[in-house]
Amino acid sequence: MGINIFLYISVVCIWGTTWIALLGQTGEVPIVLSVFYRFALASILFLPTLYLLGKLQRVQSRDHFFFLLQGLCLFSINYLFFYNASLYLVSGLISVIFAAATIFNAFNQWLIWKKRPPVTIYFSSILGVIGLLMLFWEQFLGQYDSELLIGIAYALVGTYCFSLGNMVSLRHSACGIQPWTSIAYSMIYGAIILLMIALVTGAEWVWDSHPLYWGTLLYLAIPGSILGFTAYLSLVGRIGADQAVYSTVLFPVVALTISTFVENYSWSITAVVGLFLILLGVLLALKGNYLRQYLLKRSAS
Repeated sequence: MGINIFLYISVVCIWGTTWIALLGQTGEVPIVLSVFYRFALASILFLPTLYLLGKLQRVQSRDHFFFLLQGLCLFSINYLFFYNASLYLVSGLISVIFAAATIFNAFNQWLIWKKRPPVTIYFSSILGVIGLLMLFWEQFLGQYDSELLIGIAYALVGTYCFSLGNMVSLRHSACGIQPWTSIAYSMIYGAIILLMIALVTGAEWVWDSHPLYWGTLLYLAIPGSILGFTAYLSLVGRIGADQAVYSTVLFPVVALTISTFVENYSWSITAVVGLFLILLGVLLALKGNYLRQYLLKRSAS
């Protein structure tokens, strides 16, 4: 239980701060190259480190097909959709849509793995989404224009890709493949996919030499990608994708806390109520998971 809580908090804190870091990646560098730089750097650092530490598992050749799928869903295509969504929507609104990952994971686990999630997941997901809607209600009103649907479509597709990547991760866990091994290989495949997309689309190869750009790039590559995904996929393997993904609902809370001091974010009454609903949903999701584990232990005994 203690390890699960530690992983949960780590994911929320790391990925919650990447929302701010993404602001430094927008500019003269094409989106596909910024995402490519991120995961190319992460894979170059991560795979040799695992090998030198003796932590890189031996895997079978068929596993690489699933590493490719995971790289497609978690380390390439999904980020292209999210980055493009940011051209139409504010980051807070994208976070609201990303909270749908809780519902997507529950649906995909039933569809792909025939695993029925606990009823509490649906209630906690509803509370989380409503809470996020209240947190960003003013942004919703400000984004109501002809480009809203385009941004929502990008964000929803990116979120569903993320959920499919979670399903692949469950396969790795069932096969005994540690998260860091699957991440190291999947990041390489993700970077290769992004490179191919950049070449096919004729993206202009440029580099932003400003400290803000490469500083945020390092942060997104190392804590945001290597540490964040290792913690998250470890959590998926330990408590299931439907439970682990609820940590994504808390990301905007961390981002808003930072924005309060850095960007002078103003808390409204609806935002405070929204935060309360999110925390209530988290408690409900965690209680549901522990209750299910307790009942399984009792039935086994």
